[in-house]
Formats: sequence, C-alpha cells, structure tokens
Amino acid sequence: MSRRVRGVLAAVLVGLACLLAPLGALAAWAKYGIEDGARYAATTAPLASDDQVRDAVAGAITDGIMREVHVGPPLRGSVHAFVHEAVRSFTGTPAFRTAWATANLSAHDAVMRALHGDGDRPVTVDLAPAAERMKRQLAHEHVPFAGRIPVAHTEITLLQSEDLEKLRKGFHVLEVAGFWLPVTAVCLALAGIALSVCRRRAVLATGLGTALGAALLGVAIAVGRRMTLDGLPEDVSHPAAAAIYDTLTETLRTASWLLLALGLAVALAAWLTGVHARRRRASAGPAPVPGEGPTRARA
Repeated sequence: MSRRVRGVLAAVLVGLACLLAPLGALAAWAKYGIEDGARYAATTAPLASDDQVRDAVAGAITDGIMREVHVGPPLRGSVHAFVHEAVRSFTGTPAFRTAWATANLSAHDAVMRALHGDGDRPVTVDLAPAAERMKRQLAHEHVPFAGRIPVAHTEITLLQSEDLEKLRKGFHVLEVAGFWLPVTAVCLALAGIALSVCRRRAVLATGLGTALGAALLGVAIAVGRRMTLDGLPEDVSHPAAAAIYDTLTETLRTASWLLLALGLAVALAAWLTGVHARRRRASAGPAPVPGEGPTRARA
C-alpha cells in the first residue's frame, strides 16, 4: 500500500473515530444513565431539595388548594400567602422527599415499560398516591384547607400514543449504540493510528478531534437546554425545569469535559514528544560522512 493511500485511510478512520466519540458518550448516557431505574432515582433524588423545584411544587399545590377555597378578596391574598408558606415548609420534610421519589420513579417505570413494550396506548402516570400522602401530611401539620386538596383525576400523560412507535425505534437504536459506539470509536482510532505513515501526527489529530467533538457535545447540551426551556408552556416554572434539565444532563456534561481533557492531554503529549524528538535530532548534529582510506602513490 502506498504512503498516500495509507495517509488517506488513516485520516478517514481517525475522523470517524472523533465523530463517533461524542455520539458514543451521548448514547451511553441515555442507556446507562437514564434507562436504569436505580441510577435515575439516585440522579433525581436531590431535586426534592432544590429551591426552584420546591418553589414550583409549593406554588402548584397552593394554587390547587386556593381553587377549592372560596375566600373573599380582602382575605384571599393573606390566606394565599399563609398557605403557600405552610406548603413551602412542607416541601422540606422527609414526607415530601418520599412522595417526590415515589411519583418520579412511577413516571420513569411507566415510560420504560412503554418503550420496551408494543402497545399503542398513551403513557400515563397516576399521581394520586403521592398527592394523598402529601394531603395527609399537610392536614397532620394543620395547614389550612389541606383537606380540600383534590386527589381525583390526577393522571397525567407522559407520552402520546402517536409518538410511541417513533420513540421505540430511537430508543432501541440508543440501546445498541450505547455499547457499540464507544467501542467502535476506540477501534477506529487505534486502526487509524496504526495505519498512519506518521503515527505521532495521527495521535495528535486524534486528540484534537476528540477535544473538538467533546466541545461540540457541550454546545449541543447548552442549545438543547435553551430549546427545551423555550418550548415549555408559560404556566410551567422555567427555573424548576432548568434545574431538572441540569440534573439529568450533569453526567453527560461531565463526560464531555472528560473527553475534552483527555483529547487535549493526548494531543499535548504527542506534540511534546515530537518537539523532544526534533531537539534530540538537532543536538546530535549531522551524521559523519565516512572518509576515504589512504591511497598508495603509484610509481
């Protein structure tokens, strides 16, 4: 194989490896970070203590209570403030964290069952158990009008039936890609480096390409955050949604930073070894030219 063909093939393999590295990180995050129920529960558990989430939950519960309570305009503001403060205090209790974990895990299990199944019914989750638990706790703490919190018709739709088939196909692709994409990226990078005419340059290109892909992944996460928040209805708390998005993508952001650091470290190491090798060759000087042996003078 000629040097030119080897160089082209090595460049193609390294380029594909750098392209697949961030995609592999994304697929692995979806498979091992979101699909696994225990990891998902551990990831979202701290949200029960997040101030933005607590404010959003307290506001929603307070609005539900006030819709069931008929108070005249002179007292409505003070009653609303008192109820909101009491509910906000409740969101700091272990009972709320338990209710949050129960509702969150129920929603996750419902989505996973739908993505692994073959039905066409919309995915819903019933929040009545969590709402009933909160109602009893608030009533036990003598929160005004807590007994009027409605717990009927608390099913919310998580996935529409017309979206299920498309989501199942995408999820199946992520399940397969979550393992094979990272493995393929590593194999392509090693093959490109082994095939390259100048392996040091191939390692340098691989490191820089990996760092660039990781940076693009970080940009994609930020763009996805903005698009997600901009697409929310006005009655949904944007700060709470931002906190949830940041919590769910924290592992993915960490992976992108690790890929960026790894790529830059590999590129820096390849560059430094190249500089060191050039300096050694320069300090050694030109190779001595063998001199001619003594000749006899002819008579």
